[in-house]
Amino acid sequence: MGYFANDGASADPSSPRGLRFARDPSARPRTDRQPMGLLFAAIGATVTALVEVTLGQYIVVGDATPHPVLVGGVIWTIAAGIDRGITWAFVGGLVLDSLLGRPLGVSSFALLVSVGGAALIAQPFPRLRLVAPIVAVPILSLVNSVLIVALMAAARQTGVITDPVALLMPGVLYDGILGMFLGPLVVLVHDRRTATERVDW
Repeated sequence: MGYFANDGASADPSSPRGLRFARDPSARPRTDRQPMGLLFAAIGATVTALVEVTLGQYIVVGDATPHPVLVGGVIWTIAAGIDRGITWAFVGGLVLDSLLGRPLGVSSFALLVSVGGAALIAQPFPRLRLVAPIVAVPILSLVNSVLIVALMAAARQTGVITDPVALLMPGVLYDGILGMFLGPLVVLVHDRRTATERVDW
C-alpha cells in the first residue's frame, strides 16, 4: 500500500517530487524528439547512399572503395543509439540495393548486423565512446563486406571467392581511416549538442 502511495505522490504536482518535475523538465524523459531523430537518420542514410552510388567511383584510392553508408551507420549508432542505427541501416540498405541492382534486403541485413555490433562494442565502455568508432568501423566494415559477398553468392548461385578477406582489406582500411577521423568528431558534436539541449530544457 505504501509503495503505491509513493507512486501516486510522485505523480502529484503538489508533492515535492512532482514540484521538482514541474520546475525541471530535464528530470523527466523527453519523447517528442524521438520521431525527429529517426527521420533524421532515414534522411541521412538516403543521402549517404546516393553519394556512395553516384560519387563513390570518384573517391576510390587504388583498389580501395569506401562504404560511406556503413561508416555512417556505425558512427551514428555509437553517437545517437541503436534505434537511430537500425533506421539508418534499414533505409540505407534498401536504397543501396535498389540503386546497385542487388537482391532486395542484402545490404540492409548486412548493415543491421553491423550496427548491432557497433552497439555491442560501445555499450561496455560508455566513457570511451570517442574512440569506439576507431575500433568498430574497420571490424564491422569487414563483417559487412563479407556478409554481402556471401549473400550475393548465395542469391545468385555464383562461385565463392577463395580469399575474400584479402580482396576486401583495402576497402576496410579506407573505412577505418574515415572512422578514425569522422567518428570522434561526430560523437563529440552529438554529445555537446545533447548537453546543450538538456540545459535549455
